[in-house]
Amino acid sequence: MATGFKSTRKGISASLDAGERELLRSLFADVLNMLEPDSPADADPLAAMVGLDTSARVPDDSALRRLLPDGVQGDDGEALEFRRLTERSLREDKTGALRAASVLLESKQLLLNAEQAQYFARALNDVRLVLADRLGLETDEDTERLHGITDPSQAQDVDGYLALVYNFITWLQETLMQAMIRTLL
Repeated sequence: MATGFKSTRKGISASLDAGERELLRSLFADVLNMLEPDSPADADPLAAMVGLDTSARVPDDSALRRLLPDGVQGDDGEALEFRRLTERSLREDKTGALRAASVLLESKQLLLNAEQAQYFARALNDVRLVLADRLGLETDEDTERLHGITDPSQAQDVDGYLALVYNFITWLQETLMQAMIRTLL
């Protein structure tokens, strides 16, 4: 069973059992697959270097829109232009964090330095965003409704199981953030 993250003299540590590590690896891989660009980087070296993506468009998947929100509100044209200028590099940053976090799961005992903790926190956050979308979480009341589901016997359907996973990821992320804050004090 997982132990929450703790700040130690050696770094930020936590223990996860094999099933928990596999669950996280699977979730990281699912979100990674969502974020992989549909088209290759621009053949123009300058456009590729700065991350310009002329084929970028607003994602159809609402979970992907949570991961890659519009950078400009109220002006669809400006939002699309901003997306073309920034989305490819944002996708690359997110996929890099997910890959790094997945590699860190090779060990039962996680011991993270500050940079690794940031990658892990970003990966957990992206998983939570996707799960929140799939569960239809829009308000604080929606999330409060799910926080009561902590026992696997309470999960009677797919949403119940997703709620268990969401609550586990939320707890793990919360302990990681608390440990990261303690390193700053």
